[in-house]
Amino acid sequence: MAKLRNDALIKALLRQPTPYTPVWIMRQAGRYLPEYNETRSRAGSFLALAKNPDLATEVTLQPLARFALDAAILFSDILTVPDAMGLGLYFVEGEGPKFERPLRDEWEIRNLFVPDPNEHLRYVLDAVAQIRRALDSRVPLIGFSGSPFTLACYMVDGGASADFRLTKAMMYSRPDLLHQILSINARAVTAYLNAQIEAGAQTVMLFDTWGGSLTGSAYREYSLTYMEQVVGGLLRWQNGDRVPNIIFTKGGGAWLEDIAAIGTDAVGLDWTTDMTAARLRVGDRVALQGNLDPGVLFGSPERIRTEVQAVLQGYGIGTGHVFNLGHGISQYTDPDNVGLLVNAVHDLSRANH
Repeated sequence: MAKLRNDALIKALLRQPTPYTPVWIMRQAGRYLPEYNETRSRAGSFLALAKNPDLATEVTLQPLARFALDAAILFSDILTVPDAMGLGLYFVEGEGPKFERPLRDEWEIRNLFVPDPNEHLRYVLDAVAQIRRALDSRVPLIGFSGSPFTLACYMVDGGASADFRLTKAMMYSRPDLLHQILSINARAVTAYLNAQIEAGAQTVMLFDTWGGSLTGSAYREYSLTYMEQVVGGLLRWQNGDRVPNIIFTKGGGAWLEDIAAIGTDAVGLDWTTDMTAARLRVGDRVALQGNLDPGVLFGSPERIRTEVQAVLQGYGIGTGHVFNLGHGISQYTDPDNVGLLVNAVHDLSRANH
């Protein structure tokens, strides 16, 4: 493979010098883009779009055609792994992902297996390889998975939930069963991310969307321990290039030191965490990613620029910062404001490098 023409993201994740702060956006290929909606309607459904490598490639590249982003992120879903385990993923309009066969009985949990990504998740790996070819070394490609705990929440409760009552009931009444699910998930996620790396992903990210719903001790026992297993099993080099990894626990600001200690290269921050404080706490050990409030993108152009500057100043001088939103972009965002954001990051951050 040719050398990356823009490697600012990889360098920042490894805390190497960069000319400016690189930027990408969680859910950057999504419903705020008219061209995405057009492709999605052609596909017929979100899942049909995600499972078609040609269309997944098309939507992955769409934001890069509009904006000077420093990375592409694979278009997929965090729940592909439990779907490959046979739980039957489907989507209800307005309600999000659901499983036909959530884990409610002990025998179902005992029968869980680690899917072979090359067999059960071939469509994802084909998309990764195709996107990587289409990018032609312009910017790096980010692969990802849901964290073992976040996957378990959906697998047990059967879909999104305000409180993941069934998962927490299992945690406090049958912790052995939840640990069984998490152990399988950790092995499955490790195999899946390594397969993405082998197919062409140049960095990988774990989305721990629901880890922040736990107490500190439960977070360490049920989420962080299993992410540490994943990170410990990830490929660190591919074709002579270092492959960094990123951990993002939404609502995890209280545990930054613990997250930084598991061997990850970068820690994602949501917008409730102070960037200056985060860098003081862990910035010499890991890169930091984040953390603009997605709501800022509903503001005026002047305000967007001001808030971008505040995040950049919060991090301060030096490398090791990847600019991002503190969570996924809203579908109601004006695409022009994303362009403003990206250009502001590139423009304003040069003084920090």
